[in-house]
Amino acid sequence: MKFRTLSELGELCASRGLSIGKLMLEEQCAESGKAPQDEFAKMAAYYGVMKEAVQRGLHENTTSRSGLTGLDAQRVLAKRQTLEPSLGGPASDAMAYALAVSEVNASMGRIIATPTAGSCGIIPGVFVSTQERFGLADEELVYALFAAGAIGFVIANNSFVSGAEGGCQAEVGSAIGMAAGALVELRGGTPAQAIHSVGLALKNTLGLICDPVGGLVEIPCIVRNGFGAVTALAAADMALAGVRSVIPSDEVIQVMLEVGSAMPEIHRETAGGGLAQTPTGRKIMDELKNKKKQVKDKAKDKHD
Repeated sequence: MKFRTLSELGELCASRGLSIGKLMLEEQCAESGKAPQDEFAKMAAYYGVMKEAVQRGLHENTTSRSGLTGLDAQRVLAKRQTLEPSLGGPASDAMAYALAVSEVNASMGRIIATPTAGSCGIIPGVFVSTQERFGLADEELVYALFAAGAIGFVIANNSFVSGAEGGCQAEVGSAIGMAAGALVELRGGTPAQAIHSVGLALKNTLGLICDPVGGLVEIPCIVRNGFGAVTALAAADMALAGVRSVIPSDEVIQVMLEVGSAMPEIHRETAGGGLAQTPTGRKIMDELKNKKKQVKDKAKDKHD
């Protein structure tokens, strides 16, 4: 890639007169040696999987194997029949769709990691709800995925996208920034505005720990995806209105690296602290261990 920072990405877009999505497609082709139509078709297939995951999460049983999570996306949509959502319909859709995809992941369904499985609901939640709301063509959403990919590439090469390395700010935070920047382009914003939205989004998640209860990508991961989709909408709207990230987005990414590096290990996907070590979190972990032992014992007895 001919860019390593968001600043360089913005400069390339300006010099070539391209959106972030279209520039990223060109760069990806130069990197892979494949034809644009082939790279585009591959990304289009990824978007197809995202849409399928949304629908599965909204209409099928997404109860996880642990039994801890599932069907919350459907509960959110069902409640709208009797109570108007405080968020308003469009934001509520994005939240519900993000929950839906995360629940599909937790129930062992097929998802696209964006940038990780733990944050897989945010981009589909934002993209699919936006497509439905504004009647956008799939082609536009595929270019938006390339834009999200460019932003994720910068974050991954300058900070973290893994919760084990940098906490949940690295997973959910990165996904929010990727979704926000891509959404700015979808709504007609400039590359500069898209880049500002990334900084605005990331600033709101700095320090977010990764504390999965029972070591599973369920609690609090799934609800964080729902909140993340809403945050991405807010960051995009701010940037489109001309709100700037006073601290440049590249510097915000560096701060995420600093904060993640200083984060205690117990708050980096080890289930050694945070919500995972509350009385209820420990109780859930013990129950899961007992359940696993019972399954092993049954299998042993059957074998003997």
